[in-house]
Amino acid sequence: MNFQSKIKTIEWVDTYSKMVDQTVIPYEYKFVNITSGDEMFEAIRNMVVRGAPAIGIAGAHGVILYAQELEKICLTKDDFVAKLIEKAEYMKTSRPTAVNLMWAVEKQIEIIKASNADIKGIIEELKQNGIKLENEDIEINKKIGDFGAEIVPKGATILTHCNAGALATVGYGTALGVVRSAFAKDNSIKVFADETRPRQQGARITTFELAMDGIPVTLITDGMCSYFMKKGMINMVVVGADRIAANGDTANKIGTYTVAIAAKYHNIPFYVAAPLSTIDVSIKSGDEIPIEERSHDEVTLINGKPICPLKGVNIINPGFDVTPNELITGIITERGIIRPDYKQSIKEVFKN
Repeated sequence: MNFQSKIKTIEWVDTYSKMVDQTVIPYEYKFVNITSGDEMFEAIRNMVVRGAPAIGIAGAHGVILYAQELEKICLTKDDFVAKLIEKAEYMKTSRPTAVNLMWAVEKQIEIIKASNADIKGIIEELKQNGIKLENEDIEINKKIGDFGAEIVPKGATILTHCNAGALATVGYGTALGVVRSAFAKDNSIKVFADETRPRQQGARITTFELAMDGIPVTLITDGMCSYFMKKGMINMVVVGADRIAANGDTANKIGTYTVAIAAKYHNIPFYVAAPLSTIDVSIKSGDEIPIEERSHDEVTLINGKPICPLKGVNIINPGFDVTPNELITGIITERGIIRPDYKQSIKEVFKN
């Protein structure tokens, strides 16, 4: 049984991409229409759309937008294909850590290379593939949710970090997909949400969508998780992922590694919920995952106002950290829960 989320984060509509503007949540809940490839590039980079699966769909939509623009200026199909592939490769660079972006754009490149159609036909094929990826994302997340719900104890309190919910995907969620599916079976399930500095995705977005869906949520600051773990108020941790290496090392929003260490010390299960498209079998370990360095303003400013001296203070702002595989109890995917030894179990899941 699936919980029916009220949110659809991103969808293709006729000739443009319609998405929730996540930069203004919780003050506003509004949609924006993205009508050009470069506009999509900036929407991804500036986190109008965020969350690895949603970024992937946005990238696929971006390829369609570039195709529509190139149709107006390219005289031959060969010129169109060459320029479009170049633009698609550029779209992959909008954010470096989340592998779903590269995966979804590559799916569009495969369409471009394999198509025997004319330019208009290729654009139509790209649109249909973009819509197909949207629909598949929701179904994949519901499967992740159902597999995850099986391991949630009755009446559990689940801690999550950042936002891996409907707003990080097309419309159901990975970590919060587990919460939604568990809540559908047991409405005594509760959530603790870390605020997630510096962009407060847990505070702004996770609490927003759980409150919208009527799922009990308690907001805590990032430094509080150990306190509540020691008091026995947290039963398990479920987080999302932006990239998982072939050995199970997992990149997620900065601060996730700290939560995993605390969970290990307190003997609390720590799960990652992510589609198989988030697993990058081309890299052996988390040491190879590129970590995005983001603007210093995210750390020094809140709501446009400084929280520290703007001169004489050094700032470092990595967007992600990597949780080593030995801290992860299991990886919840659409094909079931992957468990240690991750090198072997990940290899096996991709054989089938």
